[in-house]
Amino acid sequence: MAARANPFFDIASPPLERAEDTALAPRSAVAQLAQMHAEAVETARLANLLGRAVGAAIALPLLAVLAVVLGGGAGLPSTIAWGILIAVSSLAIARAYGHAIGQPFERATLHAFAQDLSACLLYAGFAWGAGAFLALTSAASGGMALLFCSAPTVVIALLLRERQAVLLFIAPVAALTAFACVLRPFAGGALDAGLVLVACAVVAGAMVAASSANASSSVTVNSCSSVSSDRVSSPRLMYGP
Repeated sequence: MAARANPFFDIASPPLERAEDTALAPRSAVAQLAQMHAEAVETARLANLLGRAVGAAIALPLLAVLAVVLGGGAGLPSTIAWGILIAVSSLAIARAYGHAIGQPFERATLHAFAQDLSACLLYAGFAWGAGAFLALTSAASGGMALLFCSAPTVVIALLLRERQAVLLFIAPVAALTAFACVLRPFAGGALDAGLVLVACAVVAGAMVAASSANASSSVTVNSCSSVSSDRVSSPRLMYGP
């Protein structure tokens, strides 16, 4: 005798694929919300970086003038050459800002601006570090060399508050200023070079620590979103009457 399926059970039991789609729907919705939140946070961060870049473009020439007033004496031609290098770096940052400010909330534009700003700050770091050879007098004290490298790095870090961009600026400033302390040499020689490297390392470490703290808070928010997604999408037993 051939067995036949009971049509009552065929009607009462929902298809497996439809049940899986129903279980995955809440999870996919929460995942999309989490992705939208991450994109909004990134867009806000890059938009804030765009707004703060103007301050960096203005601060660089002002700091260069202050450095020449306090520790200049290397000669007019070399000081003018260094001033041109700083002016080019400031104009490059302003140009990158001008290209991006027309679309301040477009993610593609903001990503392109962040890359341009990183390149500009890398050049600005080399331009500023060249001032240890071109603008400072060879009789500069250790305190002057320390101030020459630490003041712009602290100002740029406070203005931009962006780890990668600030580190790209700090690295050439620290290297060229330390080389100038030894090669020119300055009054303190190797001791001044060590102090310069330590000061720049402290600024870089503080920047990395601040960035890590922000990243950990972001990870906490994402993990909470993931937990809530798991709770929403957890299977439940349904009992009929």
